[in-house]
Amino acid sequence: MADDVEMRGEKLQARLVEMRGYLDVTGRRQRLAELESQAAQPGFWNDQNAARATIAITNAQRAVLKPFGEIESAVEESGLLIEMMNAEKVAAQRDEIEKELEALLTRTEEAFGHLEVQSLLNGRMDSSNAYLTVHAGAGGTESCDWAEMLMRMYRRFCERHGFELEMIDYQAGEEAGIRSATLGVSGPYAYGFMKAERGVHRLVRISPFDSNKRRHTSFVSLDVVAEVDEDIEVEIRDEDVRIDTYRSGGAGGQHVNKTDSAVRLTHLPTGIVVACQAERSQHKNKAKAQKILKAKLYEWHLDRQRKDLEKFYGDKGDMAWGSQIRSYVLQPYTLVKDHRTDTETSNVQAVLDGDLRLFIDAYLKHQVSAGVK
Repeated sequence: MADDVEMRGEKLQARLVEMRGYLDVTGRRQRLAELESQAAQPGFWNDQNAARATIAITNAQRAVLKPFGEIESAVEESGLLIEMMNAEKVAAQRDEIEKELEALLTRTEEAFGHLEVQSLLNGRMDSSNAYLTVHAGAGGTESCDWAEMLMRMYRRFCERHGFELEMIDYQAGEEAGIRSATLGVSGPYAYGFMKAERGVHRLVRISPFDSNKRRHTSFVSLDVVAEVDEDIEVEIRDEDVRIDTYRSGGAGGQHVNKTDSAVRLTHLPTGIVVACQAERSQHKNKAKAQKILKAKLYEWHLDRQRKDLEKFYGDKGDMAWGSQIRSYVLQPYTLVKDHRTDTETSNVQAVLDGDLRLFIDAYLKHQVSAGVK
């Protein structure tokens, strides 16, 4: 057993050296030091757009260097534990060290896997923030409840990974759940991770809303687009956009918005609709909605350039049988299966609680092997 953990430790040492070169850790650390020095200069915030761009690059560098540094420390610690284990003469003490070492190696191997996947996020928009929009499919209350479950799942995932969240728009279902909602996700590589979730999600379960306890199938689509940088130009003509205002929803009491501050923008040539009710000011809601519309139009234009409109609309597909990217089965058995990669797990509750890295990592590796950016 001791020989096995020693061999695992040696393999981690070799992987660390390989990854240090692959990620150009020395170069990244020098670049980070330069960026931090820029941020400390007087007048850094005089040009707010440039300052935000610098901070975004800084955070992207930290997002790689922080986990690498933790792995580096763990590998060093494992080497010390191996030395201690080999030097220990008391069998019971040696066994305790070996158990501690095994647990450390397992955690470090998992951390290596996550960082290796993150290194695949090298697309132009992968390091950007993201907007997530869920839409309940046909099926009334069933689909609206499933949409709320999905939104909770993504909130849990984002909280686990340190992403900041903002509810931008929320349309409640008539009886329960969500008809549609848009969530802003901010943090390094938010879009790179969340793009793996774009598509139709299918749920099979015994309905809590059916008095006869029959099994129901529900569909919800998730749209994911990257927040577009200020320096990316997307033409949006005023005459192509219809602006509607309406009263924001609220929790009741003093929080009910008594003015028509919520804004809905409809881009007439493409039919893209975005809405925002996050702010009390109609002006601020309009500005946020325009930002989301710009992001969606940018994605749409990219797809036109690729002559592949299905990537934007068809990749989500019709909310019906055969179009889903992933199925979540709660009855008659428990299974979550991604139909793009054939990745699956029976631990449905963990997935619904935000444990999505199994599927996201598999998708990113699949995209690289397929040559897709």
